[in-house]
Amino acid sequence: MYAFIVRLLVVISFMKLISARVEFTNFKCKALDQEFCNFEHCYIKAVNRSYKYLTAKVNLYKVPVTRVKLNIGLYKRFNGYKPFLYNLTVNVCSFMKNPKSNPVTFYFYEFIKGISNMNHTCPYDHDLVWDKLSNEIINHRVTKVLPFPEGDYMVEMHWIAYDITRAVVKMYGTLS
Repeated sequence: MYAFIVRLLVVISFMKLISARVEFTNFKCKALDQEFCNFEHCYIKAVNRSYKYLTAKVNLYKVPVTRVKLNIGLYKRFNGYKPFLYNLTVNVCSFMKNPKSNPVTFYFYEFIKGISNMNHTCPYDHDLVWDKLSNEIINHRVTKVLPFPEGDYMVEMHWIAYDITRAVVKMYGTLS
């Protein structure tokens, strides 16, 4: 009986170690107006089998940028990517003055807050960088903070400056 209880406790402890995992599958960045901005780099780096990160740098050519909007949509794959849960447009300059004013946008902002130099109010008068957005950061937010169901996802961001879409960034991943 004692051996059975020990085995049961071991199985339960291993079950706690098993959790949902996020894996990046693709990362695409496209500058639509190359006179306004262009991506210096945009890639996924695999350090090992379980640790990957996204890195991007966009060069801004017409600075300072004082009017920025972001349209962000979350898509889940069901015979192609279909809208899932969120699709919103936010005035970035207003949002950065009071980030907690919009809880949904704040949730997405928390992904990049610590790895980006975009964490201040307008104007943006420098190149914009995302440095090492790891799958561990994403994993924590989509499994612990606000759990999502398993599946393939895409986050699509349209960066709009002066009411013209200047760049589109797409992040693809699998939650299993």
